[in-house]
Amino acid sequence: MALFEWAARLFGEPIALEPHLLRDFPELASARYRRGGVPPLVGGWCLGERSVAAIALGRTVWLAPDADLTPELLLHECAHVEQWRTVHWFPARYVWESFRRGYFNNRFEVAARQAAHSRLREEQRPSQR
Repeated sequence: MALFEWAARLFGEPIALEPHLLRDFPELASARYRRGGVPPLVGGWCLGERSVAAIALGRTVWLAPDADLTPELLLHECAHVEQWRTVHWFPARYVWESFRRGYFNNRFEVAARQAAHSRLREEQRPSQR
């Protein structure tokens, strides 16, 4: 296996989002995106799954090879990117929340779901002209 192929399997490959996603949701430009790599696999293993659809580590959103790039998923992960930026000791606090409350009830997951749903509702409102 060539070095590039090995690195792509380990680190994924950078991708650009479709222009319509960035037009409709400009906040998505605050993150970098990679498809594939080890992080989605490790996230899945932690949840007893083969993979997760996506995982945010710092400013980078790692997407599973087969993940659909829906606005809901991308906005959810961008909320995690913001948490990485603003919450002191975010990784440790995230893990602690998961141990205490479980993945679904982890307050950072709840906040990311709420942020994505709120933004999607905002997008669906008729424009005020």
